Amino acid sequence: MDNTAVVVIDMLNPYQHRDAELLVPSVGRALPAVEQVLTAARGAQVPVVYANDNFGQWRSHHGEIVDIAMRGEHPELVEPVLPDDDSLFVVKARHSVFYETPLAYLLGTMDITRLFLVGQVTEQCVLYSALDAHIRHLEVVVPRRAVAHIHADLADAALRMMERNMGAHLIDGSVSF
Repeated sequence: MDNTAVVVIDMLNPYQHRDAELLVPSVGRALPAVEQVLTAARGAQVPVVYANDNFGQWRSHHGEIVDIAMRGEHPELVEPVLPDDDSLFVVKARHSVFYETPLAYLLGTMDITRLFLVGQVTEQCVLYSALDAHIRHLEVVVPRRAVAHIHADLADAALRMMERNMGAHLIDGSVSF
C-alpha cells in the first residue's frame, strides 16, 4: 500500500519494570494480531519501523535493545516480532515515537501519509504516538487486537479518544495491505 508504514511500538521489551505483570497477559493476547500485521506488511513490502525504548542504554544500534529484550523475563513475547533485515529502527526515550526521534524525517523521506500503530502500551505510548501523528497530519490506523494495555479501562478510553479526537481508524479483524 503506497504511502503506508507500520510502526511497532515497544514490543522489544524485557518486562522487568513496574506494571510488567499487568502488561504481560495483554501482550500475550495481542501478539498473534501483531504478528499478522507484520506478516501482511512484509508480504506487501510496506515499510515496518520499530520505535522502541532504549532502557537507558544509549547505543546507536538496535542490536543492544534486541539482546536486552531477548534476555528479559518473557523472550517468548519478543521472538515472534523481532525485526527482520528490512525493518527500520528508531530509538525513543519517552512515550511518543516522535518525541525527539528522527521518525518524522524518516517518514517524510518515504512520503508516508498513513501509519498503522501496533504494540504497547495502548493508554500510554500508543495514545501519545497517535496524537503526535495526528498533529503531523498523518492518517492513523490502529488494529484494536494488535495493541496491548496495562489497564483495560484506560485502554478503551484511549482508543475512543484516538478515534473521536484524532480521527484514527480503529479496525477489527485481519489487516491486509
